[in-house]
Amino acid sequence: MHQVLSQIDSPADLSRLTPRQLLQLADEIRDVLCNLVSTRTAHFASNLGVVELCLALHLEFDFLTDRLIWDTGHQIYPHKLVTGRYHEFATMRSKGGLMGYPNPHESDFDLFMTGHAGCSLSTVMGMRSGDMLRGESQRHAVAVIGDGALVSGIVFEAMNNALHCKDRLLVVLNDNKMSICPRVGAMAEYLDRLRTNPLYEGFKDEVARILSKVPVLGDPVERFLAQVKEGVKAGVHGGMLFEELGFRYVGPIDGHDVASLRKYLRMVKDIQQPVLLHVFTEKGHGYRPAAEDPVYFHTPPALRSANTHSPDAENASARKTLSFTQCARDAIQRQMEDNPLVTVLTAAMCQGNKLEPVREAFPDRFFDTGICESHAVAFAAGQAKVGLRPIVDIYSTFLQRAYDQIFQEVALQNLPVTFLLDRSGLTGPDGPTHHGMFDLGYLRVFPQMSVMAPADGQDLAQMIDLALRHAGPSAIRYPKADICPVEGPRAPVLWGTAEVLSWGLDLILISCGALLTECQAAAEELRRDGVAVGVINARFVKPLDTETILRAVREAKHIVTIEEAALAGGFGSAVLEAAADHGISTHHIRRLGIPDQYIGHGERSELLADLQLNAAGITSVCRGVLGLPAGPDPTTDAADTSAAAPQPHR
Repeated sequence: MHQVLSQIDSPADLSRLTPRQLLQLADEIRDVLCNLVSTRTAHFASNLGVVELCLALHLEFDFLTDRLIWDTGHQIYPHKLVTGRYHEFATMRSKGGLMGYPNPHESDFDLFMTGHAGCSLSTVMGMRSGDMLRGESQRHAVAVIGDGALVSGIVFEAMNNALHCKDRLLVVLNDNKMSICPRVGAMAEYLDRLRTNPLYEGFKDEVARILSKVPVLGDPVERFLAQVKEGVKAGVHGGMLFEELGFRYVGPIDGHDVASLRKYLRMVKDIQQPVLLHVFTEKGHGYRPAAEDPVYFHTPPALRSANTHSPDAENASARKTLSFTQCARDAIQRQMEDNPLVTVLTAAMCQGNKLEPVREAFPDRFFDTGICESHAVAFAAGQAKVGLRPIVDIYSTFLQRAYDQIFQEVALQNLPVTFLLDRSGLTGPDGPTHHGMFDLGYLRVFPQMSVMAPADGQDLAQMIDLALRHAGPSAIRYPKADICPVEGPRAPVLWGTAEVLSWGLDLILISCGALLTECQAAAEELRRDGVAVGVINARFVKPLDTETILRAVREAKHIVTIEEAALAGGFGSAVLEAAADHGISTHHIRRLGIPDQYIGHGERSELLADLQLNAAGITSVCRGVLGLPAGPDPTTDAADTSAAAPQPHR
């Protein structure tokens, strides 16, 4: 039993705790986190690292009145535990339970559903501006941002704008020397220098006081002494980069010392200008395996014991199943072995995309830009312009952050950049901030852009090979899922060509992507009902194989398209558009996919079932289309999968 934590119903309860009880509370929070990841995959190391910071913030501010934004949001677990959600914490990341990111539907303490990096400073500045205009200047505004997210372009856009803010604004820089993988770039080196700077704020202030007494003398001596003064200040005053951007820099301070954190928070909270408080923490703090290997323990598999993490266990798991991510990685490595012009770029997602072997084998052709997706895409465009064949390997929802660069620098120039969109479709427990629902709609609108969706690993490897030989930009989307190989004889992947697995004049299922095996299972069930069913593996969303697909639309009594993507602007829409353009009636076409709503979190299999995108659901829909008895309803007792489904918990 967690004696202290179980008594915390709101942050107001923290103020009655003694220093010893606060230490016990921090230990209990870490124990709850360890218990959680013993049963399911969850963000772990990042949450272990912010326990004391979370407690100090809630002790010094009232965030029912004040404003708090946790950037990226996956380090929200301690915050949830002290804001009244301890007794529901075991439901974290399970369907219908607590979300693994901030969720305003759960609590008034969660202001934004933040799941992507870099936007905290902009949003908190906007809230502070609104509070000032509404006459509520007493509210404080706090953004907590990690050093990995700090390099995002939007952060510097906000900092540039903050120069003109002459009011209270606190940015807490949670510096743990990591994003998911170790951070990269010049900013990382700069923060490292600040961490190791032996000079303290008091000494720097004393130097500044002495230098301010340099007498005003005539020119040129005056100019010389002024230059010396500024040079000495720059040499001893840590954080000058932030100071020049208009922030008062304070730190670095120990982020695991609650008393010290509280002292500094009290010191800076009422400074009438933007303040950057530099806090250094240890990712995985309090659990030695996580501290020693924070990359693996960012979102580890369920930890049945402390010995779960071992190369042998990981290799055994890899032998049992092969995921789309691993298949893509292996195909990339083969291409780089065969072609010295192939490069690969990722945005702080080397571990998520399982690219570590590629990075080790080809360090000169591997580029990690940090959490800077726009830069990664424009960088790739530059490489393509001079004759390289870059692969941009980024999660589907993260690539949205580079939308203008996809348009302007790549598609408009018709440059041969290959985009690999990992985590397309439903990402399961990560929820609505990470579901890759929109990529078909946002990519197929661009002239000269080709879009592919593999059904299995065989499709994926061949598509990567085709894309790297294609003269223009290409995108290949695939889910966060293990591969279910398509059985039977297969046709090779040819440019712009669908694969006909079977033909039937009663009903044809046209599958876009990794749901093909679900469609095949549904077709087998329908054949037992005497239905003549065909199955087509679309493979290409653009260019669409209009010859094959429109033949199916003309000949079959019923067509059902299936996609793990938003119906609005997706594959089914492309089929409808093609039929309409050729003057073919579309009344017999039914689209199955993700409706016009945000989808909550849960296991991918659960969400597919709720959306009737598994074999049972597809069968049920088809029986309805054909006018057959529906059979058992596969969605009976299915919970609402919308992001707003969890009811407020306070």
